[in-house]
Amino acid sequence: MNNNTIFKNESATDWSGSTNILIIVNVVLNTALMLIGITGNSLVIAAIFRTPTLRSPFTTLLCSLAASDLVVGFVAQPVYIANEMIYNSLLGYFSSFLSCGCCGVSLCTMTTISLDRFTALHYHMRYVTMVTTARVVYSLVITWLVIFFSFGIVFWNIQMYLFAVIIFIVICLLISAFCYIRIFQIAKRHQTQIQAQQQAVQSSVNLNIIRLKKSSMNAFAFYVVLILCYFPMFMFLILYRNSLYNTFYWNPEWHFIGTVVFMNSSINPILYYWRLGELRKAVQKTARTIFFRKQDSAE
Repeated sequence: MNNNTIFKNESATDWSGSTNILIIVNVVLNTALMLIGITGNSLVIAAIFRTPTLRSPFTTLLCSLAASDLVVGFVAQPVYIANEMIYNSLLGYFSSFLSCGCCGVSLCTMTTISLDRFTALHYHMRYVTMVTTARVVYSLVITWLVIFFSFGIVFWNIQMYLFAVIIFIVICLLISAFCYIRIFQIAKRHQTQIQAQQQAVQSSVNLNIIRLKKSSMNAFAFYVVLILCYFPMFMFLILYRNSLYNTFYWNPEWHFIGTVVFMNSSINPILYYWRLGELRKAVQKTARTIFFRKQDSAE
């Protein structure tokens, strides 16, 4: 055996060893994120259903967002982990379909939230009649069905699928960006009007607008975190769209991009708990109820 053969064998062994380490680290990270996401989003959904005062178009949208994040933890991430450990082309396609479907619903729901907050501020006098919980539910059902059916194209044409994903992400981000720019403009104009009129802020209209501005800023925080989690994947799809398979196979470190996207599903319930006071109290109450019920049954 010559030196070149020995060198090639050693390089292949080193590459295989480093690949296995990266896969193990990625699997461990996804397992931890999966457990956090399932627990956090389950508590959020349970709290909203158990608290009638929380039910509104805005919290219905948050519930849909939590539901899509919950599906990520229950379905998409386990399939993703299985595909990491035992790579199979069909399993890879199925993992991409589930991951992009769930994350697509999350992205579309976040875009709808930005539209909802813009509508609430721009048409604050007519918002209650324009946007109802029933209409939001119908819209969400259609959104879930359309996205999952559309992303089924991955089993037919991978290039067209990747192109559709890129266009979908761009449209959602542009709509959200427009809405939040307009929200900041409306908020600034309203603040200027209050200062010019020197009137008490305690009027019912002003209090309502202040409440809407606060919820809009909370939604904007969710939007910023989503961009941070999705941006690496978006750039990856653009740069390596024509050689996606080879790039993923020979560069396992790129697999962590999918983990960063999944991370958004685990961060969202933490953001709800931090930014939304009423929901935080409901989650605490729900957690105490579930915990003490399990403790009583164990005794």
